[in-house]
Amino acid sequence: MVACVLGLVPSTWTHAVADSRVRTIADVPSRDVAVVFGAGLRSGRPTPYLAHRLDAAAELYRTGKVKVLLVTGDNSREEYDEPDAMRTYLVERGVPDGRIVSDYAGFDSWDSCVRARKIFGVERAVLVTQGFHVRRAVALCEAAGVASYGVGVTERHDLTWYYGEIRELFASGKGAAEAVLRPDPTFLGPRETGVTRALEADEAAGAAGADKANTVDGAG
Repeated sequence: MVACVLGLVPSTWTHAVADSRVRTIADVPSRDVAVVFGAGLRSGRPTPYLAHRLDAAAELYRTGKVKVLLVTGDNSREEYDEPDAMRTYLVERGVPDGRIVSDYAGFDSWDSCVRARKIFGVERAVLVTQGFHVRRAVALCEAAGVASYGVGVTERHDLTWYYGEIRELFASGKGAAEAVLRPDPTFLGPRETGVTRALEADEAAGAAGADKANTVDGAG
Protein backbone atom coordinates (compact mmCIF):
# COMPACT_ATOMS: atom_id res chain seq x y z
CA MET A 1 0.00 0.00 0.00
CA VAL A 2 2.83 2.40 0.86
CA ALA A 3 4.51 1.63 -2.46
CA CYS A 4 1.30 2.39 -4.35
CA VAL A 5 0.85 5.69 -2.53
CA LEU A 6 4.44 6.72 -3.19
CA GLY A 7 4.08 5.70 -6.81
CA LEU A 8 1.16 8.09 -7.24
CA VAL A 9 2.91 11.08 -5.65
CA PRO A 10 4.58 12.29 -8.89
CA SER A 11 1.30 12.08 -10.80
CA THR A 12 -0.39 14.02 -8.02
CA TRP A 13 2.36 16.64 -8.30
CA THR A 14 1.72 17.16 -12.03
CA HIS A 15 -2.00 17.62 -11.40
CA ALA A 16 -1.39 20.04 -8.53
CA VAL A 17 0.93 22.17 -10.63
CA ALA A 18 -0.90 22.05 -13.93
CA ASP A 19 -4.65 21.52 -13.49
CA SER A 20 -5.42 25.23 -13.39
CA ARG A 21 -3.21 25.88 -16.42
CA VAL A 22 -4.77 23.41 -18.87
CA ARG A 23 -7.09 25.16 -21.30
CA THR A 24 -8.77 24.76 -24.68
CA ILE A 25 -7.79 26.54 -27.88
CA ALA A 26 -10.73 28.89 -27.34
CA ASP A 27 -9.91 29.99 -23.80
CA VAL A 28 -6.12 29.73 -23.55
CA PRO A 29 -4.49 33.15 -22.95
CA SER A 30 -2.59 34.64 -25.86
CA ARG A 31 1.17 34.17 -25.83
CA ASP A 32 3.90 34.98 -28.32
CA VAL A 33 5.08 31.37 -28.61
CA ALA A 34 3.54 27.91 -28.73
CA VAL A 35 5.78 24.92 -28.09
CA VAL A 36 4.71 21.82 -30.03
CA PHE A 37 6.15 18.56 -28.71
CA GLY A 38 7.10 15.78 -31.12
CA ALA A 39 5.23 12.48 -31.14
CA GLY A 40 6.94 10.36 -33.77
CA LEU A 41 7.04 9.90 -37.54
CA ARG A 42 5.70 7.22 -39.81
CA SER A 43 7.33 6.94 -43.24
CA GLY A 44 8.74 10.44 -42.76
CA ARG A 45 5.37 12.02 -41.99
CA PRO A 46 3.84 12.92 -38.59
CA THR A 47 2.00 10.13 -36.83
CA PRO A 48 -1.73 10.76 -36.30
CA TYR A 49 -1.11 11.92 -32.73
CA LEU A 50 1.58 14.37 -33.86
CA ALA A 51 -0.62 15.56 -36.73
CA HIS A 52 -3.37 16.36 -34.24
CA ARG A 53 -0.93 18.41 -32.16
CA LEU A 54 0.15 20.29 -35.26
CA ASP A 55 -3.47 20.90 -36.30
CA ALA A 56 -4.11 22.45 -32.88
CA ALA A 57 -0.97 24.58 -33.17
CA ALA A 58 -1.99 25.79 -36.63
CA GLU A 59 -5.39 26.76 -35.22
CA LEU A 60 -3.73 28.71 -32.41
CA TYR A 61 -1.73 30.61 -35.02
CA ARG A 62 -4.72 31.24 -37.31
CA THR A 63 -6.84 32.59 -34.45
CA GLY A 64 -4.06 34.93 -33.26
CA LYS A 65 -3.52 33.16 -29.96
CA VAL A 66 0.19 32.76 -30.74
CA LYS A 67 2.62 34.39 -33.16
CA VAL A 68 5.41 31.81 -33.44
CA LEU A 69 5.47 28.02 -33.27
CA LEU A 70 8.52 26.31 -31.75
CA VAL A 71 8.48 22.70 -32.95
CA THR A 72 10.66 20.46 -30.82
CA GLY A 73 11.55 16.87 -31.57
CA ASP A 74 14.11 14.22 -32.39
CA ASN A 75 16.76 14.60 -35.10
CA SER A 76 19.34 12.30 -33.53
CA ARG A 77 20.03 10.57 -36.83
CA GLU A 78 20.12 11.84 -40.39
CA GLU A 79 17.22 9.75 -41.67
CA TYR A 80 14.88 10.78 -38.84
CA ASP A 81 14.01 14.48 -38.77
CA GLU A 82 10.96 15.16 -36.66
CA PRO A 83 11.14 18.99 -36.56
CA ASP A 84 11.44 19.34 -40.35
CA ALA A 85 8.49 16.99 -40.86
CA MET A 86 6.51 19.10 -38.39
CA ARG A 87 7.49 22.28 -40.23
CA THR A 88 6.42 20.83 -43.60
CA TYR A 89 3.05 19.76 -42.18
CA LEU A 90 2.40 23.22 -40.71
CA VAL A 91 3.39 25.06 -43.89
CA GLU A 92 1.03 22.82 -45.88
CA ARG A 93 -1.72 24.05 -43.56
CA GLY A 94 -1.05 27.71 -44.06
CA VAL A 95 1.41 28.63 -41.32
CA PRO A 96 4.15 30.85 -42.79
CA ASP A 97 7.55 29.18 -42.77
CA GLY A 98 9.06 32.27 -41.15
CA ARG A 99 6.83 31.84 -38.10
CA ILE A 100 8.10 28.31 -37.40
CA VAL A 101 11.28 27.68 -35.38
CA SER A 102 12.85 24.22 -35.11
CA ASP A 103 14.49 22.63 -32.10
CA TYR A 104 16.31 19.54 -33.34
CA ALA A 105 17.35 18.28 -29.91
CA GLY A 106 14.03 17.97 -28.11
CA PHE A 107 14.60 14.33 -27.24
CA ASP A 108 12.15 14.29 -24.34
CA SER A 109 9.82 16.68 -22.54
CA TRP A 110 12.42 17.95 -20.08
CA ASP A 111 14.97 18.58 -22.83
CA SER A 112 12.36 20.48 -24.84
CA CYS A 113 11.37 22.67 -21.88
CA VAL A 114 14.93 23.47 -20.81
CA ARG A 115 16.04 24.23 -24.37
CA ALA A 116 12.99 26.44 -24.94
CA ARG A 117 14.12 28.57 -21.99
CA LYS A 118 17.92 28.41 -22.18
CA ILE A 119 18.54 28.13 -25.92
CA PHE A 120 15.57 29.92 -27.49
CA GLY A 121 14.87 32.43 -24.70
CA VAL A 122 11.19 31.53 -24.27
CA GLU A 123 9.83 32.80 -20.95
CA ARG A 124 6.09 32.28 -21.53
CA ALA A 125 4.41 29.77 -23.82
CA VAL A 126 1.39 27.73 -24.76
CA LEU A 127 2.27 24.03 -24.82
CA VAL A 128 0.56 21.78 -27.35
CA THR A 129 0.36 18.03 -26.79
CA GLN A 130 -2.15 15.27 -26.01
CA GLY A 131 -4.37 15.50 -22.95
CA PHE A 132 -2.65 12.61 -21.15
CA HIS A 133 0.75 14.38 -21.48
CA VAL A 134 -0.18 18.03 -21.08
CA ARG A 135 -0.01 18.23 -17.26
CA ARG A 136 3.48 16.76 -17.12
CA ALA A 137 4.57 19.09 -19.93
CA VAL A 138 3.27 22.13 -18.05
CA ALA A 139 4.84 21.01 -14.76
CA LEU A 140 8.22 20.41 -16.38
CA CYS A 141 8.24 23.68 -18.32
CA GLU A 142 7.25 25.57 -15.17
CA ALA A 143 10.21 23.90 -13.39
CA ALA A 144 12.46 24.87 -16.30
CA GLY A 145 11.47 28.54 -16.03
CA VAL A 146 8.83 28.75 -18.77
CA ALA A 147 5.51 30.11 -17.49
CA SER A 148 3.10 27.87 -19.34
CA TYR A 149 -0.46 27.12 -20.25
CA GLY A 150 -1.23 23.80 -21.87
CA VAL A 151 -3.64 22.85 -24.63
CA GLY A 152 -4.43 19.16 -24.42
CA VAL A 153 -5.51 17.64 -27.72
CA THR A 154 -8.47 15.28 -27.33
CA GLU A 155 -8.13 11.79 -28.77
CA ARG A 156 -10.44 8.81 -29.01
CA HIS A 157 -9.67 6.19 -26.38
CA ASP A 158 -7.84 3.65 -28.53
CA LEU A 159 -4.90 1.43 -27.62
CA THR A 160 -2.43 4.27 -28.18
CA TRP A 161 -4.37 6.49 -25.78
CA TYR A 162 -4.46 3.83 -23.06
CA TYR A 163 -0.74 3.21 -23.56
CA GLY A 164 -0.12 6.93 -23.17
CA GLU A 165 -2.16 7.13 -19.99
CA ILE A 166 -0.31 4.20 -18.43
CA ARG A 167 3.05 5.48 -19.58
CA GLU A 168 2.39 8.81 -17.89
CA LEU A 169 2.15 7.12 -14.49
CA PHE A 170 5.77 6.04 -14.86
CA ALA A 171 6.98 9.09 -16.78
CA SER A 172 5.69 11.41 -14.06
CA GLY A 173 8.20 9.84 -11.67
CA LYS A 174 11.03 10.66 -14.06
CA GLY A 175 9.57 14.13 -14.51
CA ALA A 176 9.45 14.78 -10.78
CA ALA A 177 13.10 13.77 -10.47
CA GLU A 178 14.03 16.10 -13.33
CA ALA A 179 12.12 18.98 -11.74
CA VAL A 180 14.04 18.46 -8.48
CA LEU A 181 17.51 17.69 -9.88
CA ARG A 182 17.26 19.98 -12.94
CA PRO A 183 19.75 18.12 -15.15
CA ASP A 184 21.09 19.69 -18.32
CA PRO A 185 19.43 18.39 -21.50
CA THR A 186 21.23 15.91 -23.75
CA PHE A 187 22.45 18.82 -25.87
CA LEU A 188 22.59 22.43 -24.72
CA GLY A 189 24.84 24.50 -26.95
CA PRO A 190 24.83 28.22 -27.80
CA ARG A 191 21.84 30.53 -27.61
CA GLU A 192 19.73 30.62 -30.78
CA THR A 193 17.87 33.69 -32.04
CA GLY A 194 15.22 31.93 -34.15
CA VAL A 195 12.29 32.81 -31.89
CA THR A 196 13.40 36.43 -31.51
CA ARG A 197 13.82 36.86 -35.27
CA ALA A 198 10.44 35.25 -35.98
CA LEU A 199 8.73 37.59 -33.52
CA GLU A 200 10.48 40.59 -35.06
CA ALA A 201 9.29 39.49 -38.49
CA ASP A 202 5.76 39.19 -37.16
CA GLU A 203 5.92 42.70 -35.70
CA ALA A 204 7.30 44.08 -38.95
CA ALA A 205 4.53 42.41 -40.94
CA GLY A 206 1.93 43.81 -38.55
CA ALA A 207 3.37 47.31 -38.84
CA ALA A 208 3.43 47.09 -42.63
CA GLY A 209 -0.19 45.96 -42.65
CA ALA A 210 -1.19 48.86 -40.39
CA ASP A 211 0.63 51.36 -42.62
CA LYS A 212 -1.11 49.96 -45.69
CA ALA A 213 -4.50 50.20 -43.98
CA ASN A 214 -3.81 53.80 -42.95
CA THR A 215 -2.79 54.68 -46.50
CA VAL A 216 -6.00 53.22 -47.90
CA ASP A 217 -8.10 55.02 -45.28
CA GLY A 218 -6.33 58.28 -46.03
CA ALA A 219 -6.89 57.86 -49.75
CA GLY A 220 -10.57 57.16 -49.11
